[in-house]
Amino acid sequence: MWRLSWLMFRSLSGAWIRMNRRFTTAGLIAISAMVIAAALGVDTTQTLAYQIFTFVAALLAVSLVAAVMMRPRFAVERALPKTITAGQSFDYRVRVKNLGGKAMDGLTLLEITTDPRPSFAQFRTRLRVPNYGGWWRLMNANEMAHIDQGAAGMLDANGETEVRMRGLAWRRGVLRLQAVTVARADPFGLVRALVTLPSPATLVVLPRRYQVAPLALGGHRLYQHGGVTLATSVGDSEEFIGLRDYRPGDPLQRIHWKSFARAGKPVVREYQDEFFERHALVLDTFAGAQAKLSRQSRADELAFEEAVSVAASFACTIDTQECLLDLLFVGAESYCFTAGRGQLTTANLVEVLAGVQKCTDKSFDHLANAVISRGSALSGCLLILIEWDEAREDFVMKLRSRGVLLMVLLVSAKEHASLPAWLRVLHPGKIQEGLVGL
Repeated sequence: MWRLSWLMFRSLSGAWIRMNRRFTTAGLIAISAMVIAAALGVDTTQTLAYQIFTFVAALLAVSLVAAVMMRPRFAVERALPKTITAGQSFDYRVRVKNLGGKAMDGLTLLEITTDPRPSFAQFRTRLRVPNYGGWWRLMNANEMAHIDQGAAGMLDANGETEVRMRGLAWRRGVLRLQAVTVARADPFGLVRALVTLPSPATLVVLPRRYQVAPLALGGHRLYQHGGVTLATSVGDSEEFIGLRDYRPGDPLQRIHWKSFARAGKPVVREYQDEFFERHALVLDTFAGAQAKLSRQSRADELAFEEAVSVAASFACTIDTQECLLDLLFVGAESYCFTAGRGQLTTANLVEVLAGVQKCTDKSFDHLANAVISRGSALSGCLLILIEWDEAREDFVMKLRSRGVLLMVLLVSAKEHASLPAWLRVLHPGKIQEGLVGL
């Protein structure tokens, strides 16, 4: 039954998507009128509705033939922004060139994105019973953004024009654009001739962000073993303090050859180890096995997305000019991305957060061990949780015992009986209000 339902729903939704692309709004109205006339005109002796059916059917048939006979040729090129943000509208330009020898009018651009129809595995695991309403909810959850049609207007023979495309990003991730379709309506304005031009491209959708006051995590400078390892160098980086005479045992790599040539004796560069602040931004990604599509599962999913948005908001706020910021989370493995002092930028951290997914096959201990192993080098830690239990409480106590300054935020829609006074709770839908009071 599941396989049959999946095939049927997939075919129906696919046919609806193709109809919306092939027919104009007037064409869809004509199809609706034809269906109604066919239902009312079954008995030709009692009503004249069958004549309406015949007329509309003939009109659509002529429009279909005219659309097939029109074979325009075009070339397109997009100018995409580097990133966009979930929950915000965006726009970009598409350059269209008419490769034919005739002028074209009434042109429309349509974007083809990744097919939002769920796979059989997703359909089987996320729904309790196979139903069309659940199928459409899964389709909406899979759709990254909505991009409106763009009107190109009149295009001369071998002419070019720029079309402004507008859209709205619904959720974070990677928006994959597959192709651009140039559509031209037939003379009756019912059916469109479609020219699909493959043009694969990707667009990073960043998490939505909230307004956060500048955050000072505090803590004192700590010695970082070997200094900061710069991405553009090999080996450890230390702070340069001056030149001095060579001493037996100094590495040859530190000889300053220009000074050696001027002084006639070996001169080496002298460094000292760096002491600086290092903070951790820890995101809890752990959840149970993927639940069926229900009210509670949707609430948990919303809480996780809000937690990612909170992490992105703080990543943009923390000043990394004089400190390091480690973003730690667990996905397929334990990840640590460092921003500041020649490493990544905070914008890079936000791009990383755009692709974070829940972890369902590991325990919270994987994240706890990864953070605790770095505890001796951390000055402060901002911990963003999506659940509160004994494992998380024990993890917080271990960090506190190591002298790490902590700010712990819990993003959850659930009501908890008793929570520590230092644990700050943020409720989905009221995140901005909760962040104002920090």
